[in-house]
Amino acid sequence: MRRFLLGLGLAGVLVVAGAVVFLFWDLDWRWRPHTIDQHQAEIGKALDQSGWVSPHLTGPKLYMISFRSCSDCIAFEKAEFPKLQKADVDTRVIMIALPDANGLPHSTAPERNTVAELWTNRSWRLFQQWSLINPTDWTAPGLPPADGDAARSAVIQVGRNLVATLAAQLKESGVNFAYPTLIWWTKDGRMRGCACEDPRTWRFVEQELGA
Repeated sequence: MRRFLLGLGLAGVLVVAGAVVFLFWDLDWRWRPHTIDQHQAEIGKALDQSGWVSPHLTGPKLYMISFRSCSDCIAFEKAEFPKLQKADVDTRVIMIALPDANGLPHSTAPERNTVAELWTNRSWRLFQQWSLINPTDWTAPGLPPADGDAARSAVIQVGRNLVATLAAQLKESGVNFAYPTLIWWTKDGRMRGCACEDPRTWRFVEQELGA
């Protein structure tokens, strides 16, 4: 009987310990960003050479990969950009026109026109104007078409290729690509990243970037 009670007590301790570990994982560990320790040079170069737009602040760089109708991206932008920019973080946005899938388009012509323009001429002001208007109402006024223009269509494809390459490279460091995917550098020089579609990840981004 004594052994039975000891075994029962040990089992109880293990159950409690397991519950505590799960609680920490569910509330904290699972939402923490990952250190990107694979393909650092290639990822950094690809991000820097992409068609990002930003307010050109002088602090840490934060890259956000997004598409216009991404609700999680919009939520992050509205909630976090003011805090980050107040902390002098240069919020560098890389907009993508999603590729077609199963014969169906996943982007609109105005969206492709705007993405091509952002990549070509890097206008933060245009990005801000686009962000203020409902995606379905945006007509890309005054912008040249991307469809039918070989150079601008190629720019759209470069963005899509960037996502495909990054998704494979980031996975090796534990980051499963989603929108928005964020990549930044900490003060001690570590490259960090997360698929930050859940608001529970955002506080860690703030902490690491000093916002």
